[in-house]
Amino acid sequence: MGPAELLVLTFPQETITIEAAAALAKLSTGGDIRVIDSLVVTRRPDGETTYGELADFEHLDGVVPGGGAELPLIGPEDAQEAAELLEPGSVALIVLIEHVWAQAAADALRAVGGRIASGVRIPPENIEEAVRAAEARRAAGK
Repeated sequence: MGPAELLVLTFPQETITIEAAAALAKLSTGGDIRVIDSLVVTRRPDGETTYGELADFEHLDGVVPGGGAELPLIGPEDAQEAAELLEPGSVALIVLIEHVWAQAAADALRAVGGRIASGVRIPPENIEEAVRAAEARRAAGK
């Protein structure tokens, strides 16, 4: 198995759109990732929080491969943590994915006794800021 990662994807409306689910499905069907588990968390405008499986949402059922046959690894505690990130009237998709594209590297690492001890996700805006700073230094001749 390749490395796994838990992501919390947030959206500014009360439901996950079919387009958002389809974007995740495209990654999954492309073989880059495998959805291990997922959970939809909704914070209604009145602040009430609900959660459910993708299959619980008629318009999302079957959109993401594995959406009904996932391992039950994401639970109510995860839903509560994700809900704390949400503004009223918004939704989150918690998704546990396997990075299938990295499986061969992970297998080779394990074969020699290695393991991934830690990982940090760097937000894209941080990378973009670093690129702009490097370009400014080059432009200034430094």
